[in-house]
Amino acid sequence: MLDRINACLPSLAPAEQRVAKLVLSDPRSFAKQPISELAQRAHVSKPTVVRFCRSVGYDGLSDFKLKLAGSVSEGVPFIHRSVDADDKTGDIMVKVIDNTVAAFLKYRNDASTAAMEKATTALVQAYAQNKRIEFFGVGNSGIVAQDAQHKFFRLGINTMAYSDGHMQVMGATLLRKGDCVVIISNSGRTRDLMDACDIARKHGATTIVITASGSPLAAAGHIHLAADHPEGFERYSPMVSRLLHLLIIDILATCVALAIGSDKLQPVLREMKDNLRSKRYA
Repeated sequence: MLDRINACLPSLAPAEQRVAKLVLSDPRSFAKQPISELAQRAHVSKPTVVRFCRSVGYDGLSDFKLKLAGSVSEGVPFIHRSVDADDKTGDIMVKVIDNTVAAFLKYRNDASTAAMEKATTALVQAYAQNKRIEFFGVGNSGIVAQDAQHKFFRLGINTMAYSDGHMQVMGATLLRKGDCVVIISNSGRTRDLMDACDIARKHGATTIVITASGSPLAAAGHIHLAADHPEGFERYSPMVSRLLHLLIIDILATCVALAIGSDKLQPVLREMKDNLRSKRYA
């Protein structure tokens, strides 16, 4: 991001160049300061700060600062470095947490809003028509599928989650037009999941795939929610991809909940909580 700003310098107006140089000299500080301080430090007007942000391809100051904060955070120490055998506990904590934060920030900056909206619409329509909604995953992705079922069940949406390949193929065979299946895979190359996706599509179900860009599964699904974080094969490799998949499910569940509306969900959630509380303390 900073390289791009530097490349744009010659084409910017003199006042905008002062803002650009302020960014390049201290990006962390720029991302945190209000527009009044930024304008004062660059010796320009507030509208000039906004014009600079738009000149380098962003919607405005808020969008620019959001992306800048993400880019800066992705550059903190230890990110994208594997855990070593001689690392102390403090080093391990920093590396694992920073790798996870970096993956989340990268997803925030790269994620397709349009794809998330399509996936939300498909799930809400399936719910409204009382159609089947299922989640498929294998291994660590199977854990995410179970978590997704739990989240959607709390919203009063009946779902199924399968982590066994045979069950996934059988489940896909029972899907029909209007049904929806969310298939989760880090590599996007698992044979059982590919087979289940093909079968579900042939039967007219909508397939939403959470997987890496460019994978076979990404091309096979109707809607692709890109989750680009390759796992290494080192002995000490934090499972960041699983956390990223859980985050995407969280966003998807929240979007669906808002689309359904609080009038329908609040009474169910309140009763659910009351019943659990009474059972816990009985």
